[in-house]
Amino acid sequence: MAAHFGKFVRLARLRRELRKRATVRLLARALRDEHGGEVLEYAIVAGLIVVGAIGAVSCVGAKVLARWNSLNSSL
Repeated sequence: MAAHFGKFVRLARLRRELRKRATVRLLARALRDEHGGEVLEYAIVAGLIVVGAIGAVSCVGAKVLARWNSLNSSL
């Protein structure tokens, strides 16, 4: 019975070690990969454009709303 338990423990350690090695290989491959850099740059630029658009709308929004209200009341 104890021999089976020892074998189970060794297998569990081996699986844990293999998972650890696979994780390290995956991380190393991800760090070497340069294909995602362009996508990240485009995402940052798109984010900056969205932030700028929100800022512009918030600055001009009150004036546009006042103009629409004025137009609506004159009709």
